[in-house]
Amino acid sequence: MPDSHDVVLRGAQIYDGTGAPPMHGDLAIDGDRIAAIGSVSGTGRSELDAETLALAPGFIDVHTHDDFAAILHPDMAFKLLGGVTTCVVGNCGMGAAPHAAASAMARAFHPNGRLPEWRGYAGYLELLDANPPSVNIGALVGHGTARLSVMGNEARDPDANELEELKAIVAEGLEAGALGFSTGLVYEPSRHAGTDEIVELASAMADSGGLYATHMRDEGRHLLRSVSEAIEIGERASVPVQISHHKAAGRDSWGKVAESLRLIEAAQARGLDVHADQYPYTAGSTILAAVVQNWPEDDAADSGLGKVEPKDVVIASTKEHSEWEGRSLADFVSEFGVSAKQAAARILAEEPLATVVMHTMCEDDVQTVMRHPSTMIGSDGIPSLEGRPHPRLYGTFARVLGRYSRELGLFSLEQAVWRMTGFPSRKFRLRDRGVLRVGALADMVLFDPATVIDVGSYEDPKHPPAGIAHVFVNGRHALLCVVPLARRGSR
Repeated sequence: MPDSHDVVLRGAQIYDGTGAPPMHGDLAIDGDRIAAIGSVSGTGRSELDAETLALAPGFIDVHTHDDFAAILHPDMAFKLLGGVTTCVVGNCGMGAAPHAAASAMARAFHPNGRLPEWRGYAGYLELLDANPPSVNIGALVGHGTARLSVMGNEARDPDANELEELKAIVAEGLEAGALGFSTGLVYEPSRHAGTDEIVELASAMADSGGLYATHMRDEGRHLLRSVSEAIEIGERASVPVQISHHKAAGRDSWGKVAESLRLIEAAQARGLDVHADQYPYTAGSTILAAVVQNWPEDDAADSGLGKVEPKDVVIASTKEHSEWEGRSLADFVSEFGVSAKQAAARILAEEPLATVVMHTMCEDDVQTVMRHPSTMIGSDGIPSLEGRPHPRLYGTFARVLGRYSRELGLFSLEQAVWRMTGFPSRKFRLRDRGVLRVGALADMVLFDPATVIDVGSYEDPKHPPAGIAHVFVNGRHALLCVVPLARRGSR
């Protein structure tokens, strides 16, 4: 044991990410690894007094859309300042390759961003290695991006040659180090894909350990059918399943999560590795174009996004009409004197990349899903830093710690930390991350368990949470870091 270490954190309550009760002690860092835990007798070239703080593994955000934010905003302050040290990108079928299709999709989140070129997932990950952001990145292969590249938006099954092209994209991504394969079955063009197509593509992961993550076909009236399809795909393809942002959307569907959780339990009992993630809010967020694509002709009917009331759809970000941000679709229905779908279409005619916040869930369901042992945490934040992005982009993990663990007592603090660290690390195969043990990579967050809480609101969302004191990424003190860090090695 050396007499000195690069960094020593003194006297913290240590939550190791396994769900075990905390221990009081020190932690030493050498290079990018944890060198000692417990009573550290050596000195540190840098020392922090952590006597009043909790020390946990850095939070792992398993559901992000930060594929291009990691390039365009490498400081990643909206995640780093909330204690997040690893982001899984490529969710909802929106991946980083092939480049032309990925760049087209990227405009929805980054209308003013200019992306460099890369070739395939290997090129994307090599670009991040050469220009690393301040957090670790793990990628999923996006089905929608692949299908757009091969078939455009055609509403049909792929022919034999097209299916081989899709398989080649998946195979290239997995070979490059992708963690799995994702679909967004309410979005163009993935919503045109049948179950058999997805099984064929997911089967490519059967021997790789990669998982299948899905934004399901329907989170409203047909939630149970959609969960069953996700489970069927996992069982037929022999791959683990991750159900994205588990919820019941639309008032008529509230309460269905009790049944969808039973479907997960039954699949687990049959031996399927199936879990879910969740963001801790009763509103979601997406692109307005997807709302229109899924909105039935009858405004009162249901859709894959759940039954949507115009008053519950709020413009979040636009490119040219900032005065529209914060206004509900109901305002435009009244102003234009047309149906909700027609009003949304008129907005899109001027703002094709508009994003929205949708208030479609109930608090009881959020708590039911969150306390279930199948659930880990993912923000699903849209990194459109202009306008009024959903506050989950900044506050997701602090909200779980402060509101749902400390204030409401849904679970202990050690269980909250487990859902953000050790649990997702195990599910996504993030070696040496998500736990505090000697030899593990030194991704860590120090926070005040008495004060940690989300701060942003829907009206004023762009605020980092309170109570996050220090963040380390790969051994470096990165809380306020705005320069690239050392090679991530998250894959």
